[in-house]
Order: sequence, then C-alpha cells, then structure tokens
Amino acid sequence: MSANSSPILAIPGQALDFYLSQGYYRMHQDLFTCRFLPVEDGLYSVHWLRLVLADVQYGPEQRRLQRLNERFSVVLRQFRLTAELEALYADYRRSITFDAPPTVESFLLAGATHNVFDTGVVEVRDGARLIAAGIFDSGARSMAGIMNFYHPDYRKYSLGKYLMLLKLDHARRQQYAYYYPGYLAHNYPKFDYKLFPCPAATEVFDCLNRCWLPYSREEVGRQSAELLAGWQQEDTGRYDA
Repeated sequence: MSANSSPILAIPGQALDFYLSQGYYRMHQDLFTCRFLPVEDGLYSVHWLRLVLADVQYGPEQRRLQRLNERFSVVLRQFRLTAELEALYADYRRSITFDAPPTVESFLLAGATHNVFDTGVVEVRDGARLIAAGIFDSGARSMAGIMNFYHPDYRKYSLGKYLMLLKLDHARRQQYAYYYPGYLAHNYPKFDYKLFPCPAATEVFDCLNRCWLPYSREEVGRQSAELLAGWQQEDTGRYDA
C-alpha cells in the first residue's frame, strides 16, 4: 500500500511523523505498509515497532556494548551516496545469508536522482577505515532507522546493534519523541534484534484498532491471531464468491 504516488520535492517532517505513526515506512522514495510477510511456504504477521525515547533506559547489555566500541570514532552527517559507503555495503552483503538489495543506491533511491527524505548517516571508523554505517530519516519529532551495515571483519563488535544505540542517542539529543526501527514478525525471530535497545520502552502498532500499545510477546501473539483470522476469512470469502 503506497502513501505517496506523485513526485514531490520533499516529504515534510510532520507528514513523515504522521505516516510513521500509522505503521508506514520508507521503501526507496515512497512510503508503504504491510500486514504479512511471506517466507517460503509460511505467512507471518507483521508488527510495526517504535521506541518512546523519554522511557528508554539502557541496561548492562547495552552499556557493555557501548564500552566495547568506545575506541571507535563516530561521525553523524547528512546522507550523501559515496563509493566508500557502497564498498562497505558490498563487503557486508557478501557476508550475509539472507536476501538484500544489491547496493545502497537500490535500497534508498532505486534510480531516483533526488531524495525526498531528510536522511542522515552515522559512520563508525577504526582510524581512517569506515567499518559501519547506519542510515536514518528524520521527521519533525521522530526518527526512522532505515539500514545498518558493517564490515564482516568486525562482526564480534555487534555493530548493527551498536548503530541502533547511536541513532537512539542522536534522536534523544534532538529531543524527538519516537524512534521507529521497522517491524518484527510473529514467530519469525530474524527481526527480534530490533527489541535490543529497550523492550520496556517499545510499543507495537495495533493496525486493526489504529493504536500503539506496550510491547509484549503476548500482545504480538494476540494481534497476530486477529490478523491471521481476518486474512483467512477474506481468503475464504474470495473462494466462496
């Protein structure tokens, strides 16, 4: 489902805040939402997440990760597509076992020459070497984490999770209200890393009732059962017709 079908110069920050709050997310130069994720022969319900930044508190795991990586330098800047970013992503992509877009450009721009989002990047360096990059979009009061990638030589540093913490810290310095990490899928743990920063400050979007509720596995299970029941009813109705 698309929220934007005509080209515009920029998505206003308040508009991005609104669409994020309704369970939409960036895809290339557009906004989309979905309720199900088909994987091979399975169908998994999708549950959009956000963190209430005023409630975020780091525990021992998060603080340990910060200490582990404190020797690296961190720079935040406006996003600009560079050969250095593409080279890092290519190294990252060769090391993963799941499907991913071929390039940063194809993930974010898909051939567009103009970026309609207010996009930033946090870069992590070991000396002069770029070892990790996290890309995010900013609204008026919200931030959306878009993609994280890192060099496989530094896998032991959990740089994907570290980038999430760096983005959260930046969002809190900007006095934003929410950070949106994307979605998880019920009974499909691949996306559960998005809960790492602070499950207690995480909310999950109830798309049937159009509201955000405190995250819990039980709440996600309840929503999943309703979504799958509704989908099965619609599917049965199509065949009956």
